[in-house]
Amino acid sequence: MRSPIPVFSVAEYLAAESKSELRHEYLGGQIFAMTGGSKAHNIITLNIASCLRSKLQGGACDVFMSDMKVKLQAANQNKTIFYYPDVVVTCNSNDRDDYFVNYPCVIFEVLSPSTEISDRREKLVNYQTIGSLQEYILVSQDEIKVEVYRQDLPGNWTKEILANEDKLVLNSVNLSLTMTDIYDDIFGL
Repeated sequence: MRSPIPVFSVAEYLAAESKSELRHEYLGGQIFAMTGGSKAHNIITLNIASCLRSKLQGGACDVFMSDMKVKLQAANQNKTIFYYPDVVVTCNSNDRDDYFVNYPCVIFEVLSPSTEISDRREKLVNYQTIGSLQEYILVSQDEIKVEVYRQDLPGNWTKEILANEDKLVLNSVNLSLTMTDIYDDIFGL
């Protein structure tokens, strides 16, 4: 027995999402429910967002976590995507939509078993097409390990892996975070 896969327009998705108790990501017409995160995932996300918010408050940048979508076009396709990153920062005065960010400069994803493959492959490839994005950060919740994908020249990305004593330097917002900032209350920090 065959059944059709529903395809939604951007307007239909945004209308449904505004009324939904669950969060859904949108990939070119199809919607996918988001799973909940662990305590460690939530603590790390809150640590990052809190540190960024306190250091950037009063300036030109806005910090959002978990409930703010990022809108982009799929890599090599003409399909709209909406993702819910764990933490996103925008410093672009043209970012005026109430429910999504168009011009992120840095995006954080805290890795979890249900999202790690998507975060490392699909999201990495798609996020790298955003012209304003300077850094994409993957944060492990199982060990002190942070992976930084950084655009050093237009279209050229590098990868850096950070551990215990390293600092996460965010060129996009001109500040840095320590591993203690990120992992406070995790792993005895």
